[in-house]
Amino acid sequence: MNTGTVTPMMAQYLEIKSGYPDALLFYRMGDFYELFFDDAVAAAEALDIALTKRGKHAGEDIPMCGVPFHAAEGYLLTLIRKGFRVAVGEQLETPAEAKKRGNKSVVKRDVVRLVTPGTLTEESLLEARRHNYLAAFAEVRDNHALAWVDISTGAFHVMTVPLVRLGPELARLAPSELLIAEGRESEHRELEAEFGLSLTELARASFDSTGAEARLCSLFGVSSLDAFGSFSRAEISAMGAVIEYLHLTQKGNLPLLRKPVKETEARTVQIDASTRRNLELTHALSGGRAGTLLAVMDRTVTAGGARLLERRISSPSRVLDTIHARLDAVDFAAANQRIAGNIRDRLRAVPDLERALSRLSLDRGGPRDLASVRNGLAEASYLNSALMDHDLPELLKIAVKNLSGHEALVSLLDEALVAEPPMMVRDGGFIAQGYHSELDDVRQLRDEGRSVVARMQAQFVSDTGISSLKIKHNNVLGYFIETTTTHAERMLSAPLSDTFIHRQTTANQVRFTTVELSELETKILNAGNHALELEKQIYASIRNAVLENAGEIGATSAALAELDLAAALADLAQSENWVRPTVDNSRAFDIQGGRHPVVERALAQQSGAQFVANDCNLSADTSAAIWLLTGPNMAGKSTYLRQNALMALIAQMGSYVPARSAHIGLVSQLFSRVGASDDLARGRSTFMVEMVETAAILNQADDRALVILDEIGRGTATYDGLSIAWATLEHLHDVNRARALFATHYHEMTALAGKLDGVDNATVTVKEWEGEVIFLHEVKKGAADRSYGVQVAQLAGLPAAVIARARVVLEALEKGEREGGAKQKTLIDDLPLFATAPTQPPAKAKPSALDALMGEIMPDDLSPREALELIYKLKEAAKS
Repeated sequence: MNTGTVTPMMAQYLEIKSGYPDALLFYRMGDFYELFFDDAVAAAEALDIALTKRGKHAGEDIPMCGVPFHAAEGYLLTLIRKGFRVAVGEQLETPAEAKKRGNKSVVKRDVVRLVTPGTLTEESLLEARRHNYLAAFAEVRDNHALAWVDISTGAFHVMTVPLVRLGPELARLAPSELLIAEGRESEHRELEAEFGLSLTELARASFDSTGAEARLCSLFGVSSLDAFGSFSRAEISAMGAVIEYLHLTQKGNLPLLRKPVKETEARTVQIDASTRRNLELTHALSGGRAGTLLAVMDRTVTAGGARLLERRISSPSRVLDTIHARLDAVDFAAANQRIAGNIRDRLRAVPDLERALSRLSLDRGGPRDLASVRNGLAEASYLNSALMDHDLPELLKIAVKNLSGHEALVSLLDEALVAEPPMMVRDGGFIAQGYHSELDDVRQLRDEGRSVVARMQAQFVSDTGISSLKIKHNNVLGYFIETTTTHAERMLSAPLSDTFIHRQTTANQVRFTTVELSELETKILNAGNHALELEKQIYASIRNAVLENAGEIGATSAALAELDLAAALADLAQSENWVRPTVDNSRAFDIQGGRHPVVERALAQQSGAQFVANDCNLSADTSAAIWLLTGPNMAGKSTYLRQNALMALIAQMGSYVPARSAHIGLVSQLFSRVGASDDLARGRSTFMVEMVETAAILNQADDRALVILDEIGRGTATYDGLSIAWATLEHLHDVNRARALFATHYHEMTALAGKLDGVDNATVTVKEWEGEVIFLHEVKKGAADRSYGVQVAQLAGLPAAVIARARVVLEALEKGEREGGAKQKTLIDDLPLFATAPTQPPAKAKPSALDALMGEIMPDDLSPREALELIYKLKEAAKS
């Protein structure tokens, strides 16, 4: 590029920008980050800030916009959420240092960090109670693997993932950014929209497994990865790509990463993307967190505990020992309410240790992060002392053991830091008085200098007789003497002019200095700068001391989260009347008095209504493994299906469940096909989406799966739909042999209960009263005799004439069905057209004597005797 026609500053900008064509360049200029050319246009629109001009390039104005340095994080967050990547270009020297190379030298600048969705660490850019994963998907020959890392906490995981399992795993992890090999974007482009992630291509060399292994060994300081486990070439490739991307985006300043943990499918319940959506585990269908299982179950008081809860809900365990250990921890907290309450009270004061540690490791932290480590470790030490003598279950015993061993570090941080330090190192004032003798001496000089200035000002007022004279300071002039222009002539004339040297005249003020003031300024400024430099040095040494203990601090943070979650789940169980489930290796599924936790909470908040609890027994030895559920819309079939799926998930994550009792044999897979919508982006109709999801279930479900299916086949013609639903149920029974709840409006299917040993009919009960339907929300064995669709339509508010007409048509259809297909067609043909022969709505029933009597009652006016007499009258009226 020919830069002869551009300014040195713009030449520098263009050179830096050429290395980051796909990112917006935040170019630091003093107290602002400035953007130019197309970057400025895009940023101004995205941030809704003014677009201006600055100079010319190739004869045209240069578009420019800027954001204040001190407020940059908010703007970064907006840009990242809108899909941009940002290259942060900082000044690497001061203007004074640049001038030493020549008066026209440009301050050195370079990109110090590339900000992307998966590499955020700042507190203001992250959701405290959720992980922010960066993932990489690798393919080596026919093997595939997924690695993921949260650089804000250091968590690092990898697993082998067949291509067909990529979607379900991305749904489980919800990464912000996914790395793929160059040239593979077209294969995976649909993942962006489906999972709301940012897709990033990396050079194929970044995925080379040989180079990746070398990068990983170098990072962890080992000669072989065998110490961490046995990894496939695909897994090494994926992990290596993550590390390479962090090198690129963090400019070699890698975060503290824990040793990689290899996960396997066999250890967690497999849940596909559509099931997660349907059950609204961590994200509601309407968007956001409200109305999810996570929102209802979250009683945690720390950010680490909240993230652990989300991981447990997203990845329920299939390992019995793990499930029982977690349940034992909740048992202890539930049985020892006073101890659990004390734990929760202390945990409320625990900061986010993991993220503070990560920021310190990336040198993006500050004194406040050191204070977070100090405060968190101090609370951990207290909890260790308070709990170590108790008879704890194994999981809590390990956690409490990991809370100790930080006495020396806590003592150092206590002595070195003030109680409430500032966020940034440059603010100074965070090292405690008495910790460092030289710093104390310099501070004394700096602080006494201020009082000397005050005394000098008083002397100048006395010498001049100008009471409004002030000594002030700014970054341009340093210290100066200021008076109003009304005193200018006097100050500029002898004898005052011999002492006061004129420096500047403004519209309303005149400014001066003296030899004495200049000498004092030098002393004060040197003392202030020296004090800040000393604090920076002390900060660096304390930060290093913290990072040397990073592994132990990480273990303590995990232990605090474990304590928090156990106490939180116990608090939930006690306040909401949840019970410990029996989880074993059987094929049992026996829920007594089960409830849907989200619906129950919503009912209580909205109307104070009580949720109707229901039983469900899919245990093959005492009942049928498949229940065919019939009943009208709005009666609660979908809620019933979902609550039983959630029951298995909640139990296997290691929590009490919302039921009177629960016995659950290990569930390996959880499948839900409840509700559907068009997938226009892929050209799929609602029915096609339904069939694709059903096909996935029938092709993947094993005999330990739990399947819930709602209204299979409703999106096509009646007989087509019935035949598909019929065959699906037979396949579940004969081939998959899974435990299942199958809701349908095809009453013909109830005949299958008499043909298949493992199928039972169940129905949601309703009651009819004077042509209206009352939903009882109770599930019992047996089949529904009708769907009550017309009554539900009436409740929905369809016009009375439409409801009346629907009743006539329904009666004709049912009569025709009873009398044969040909007769049915004749009856339909004989029906008068709606437009020419509107049916009169049914006459309203006359009020009964009982209704009349009830209408006259004024409860507030009744005496006890009158109330008793009224009961007898009502009983008589009811008989008639």
